[in-house]
Amino acid sequence: MEMRAVYAQCLGELMEQDEKICLLDADLSKASGTRGLYDRFPDRTFNCGIAEQNMASVAAGLASYGFKPWIESFAPFATRRICDQITLSIAYAGRNVKIVGTDPGITAELNGGTHMSFEDISVVRAIPGMVIFEPVDEVQLRAAMPVLNAYEGCLYLRLARKEMPRVFGDDYRFDLFRADTLREGSDVTVLTSGYPTADVLAVAEELAGEGLSCHVVNVHTIKPIDRETVVAAARKTGVAVTVENHNVIGGLHSAVLEALAHERIPVYAVGIEDRFGEVGKLPYLRQAMGLTPEHIKAVIKEAASAK
Repeated sequence: MEMRAVYAQCLGELMEQDEKICLLDADLSKASGTRGLYDRFPDRTFNCGIAEQNMASVAAGLASYGFKPWIESFAPFATRRICDQITLSIAYAGRNVKIVGTDPGITAELNGGTHMSFEDISVVRAIPGMVIFEPVDEVQLRAAMPVLNAYEGCLYLRLARKEMPRVFGDDYRFDLFRADTLREGSDVTVLTSGYPTADVLAVAEELAGEGLSCHVVNVHTIKPIDRETVVAAARKTGVAVTVENHNVIGGLHSAVLEALAHERIPVYAVGIEDRFGEVGKLPYLRQAMGLTPEHIKAVIKEAASAK
């Protein structure tokens, strides 16, 4: 299933169970996959129009009266456009609001640079008390949705809209605040989140055939980062590589560097090198932004050789 379909299905199930849950969108319910919820819950779904700041403020007001609002828009409009409202009306006020930013990074594709957010994590990561979660596949998202809804506070869900390669099995058990070790290894630690994770696993399998052992960890919650797991994984191999669909400034790479600040462990980065996005399909964008499996493999090998 597409990730947006899983998100909408799970949110609908939660809304059936709890009459306090409501949904607000910025005229993007079709793009977010939640249009059907308007028919099922007409009294708890609100199209705020292309007015994201107002949407966030309305959500804060609803939360003040005990409702549990979810708000959604494209990633740049759900973060940088409403940063002040998230900071003051939601986070500072201690409101229980879930923020969903769709099509993060290069997954925005043909919507181009204006809609291609490489800075959304860094924008909200600096806000006190924020939780930032990025699912890697439909299994993880389905397991996470009830946990996210139950979390009391401000949380950002960074959600790819389309299908994602399956990483987890049906026996997966989700913990919001614990990273998942996907592959044990001894030579290089690779810490990844979201869209590139399946590529990282494929590269790790290739490198195993070449005699290089990768320890792969999916850091699904970037704030607060699971420092214990990150530090233990980096210490295990003595060198780390971060792989993310985000600017290397302010996202997963920065969070890992902060976690390892007192460790003498080199950390290499694969991600967006401080630039804006552009129009294109994923194959082109992966090449242009340095997110191909070939580039990931090259950086991992460089890290291993420099250890």
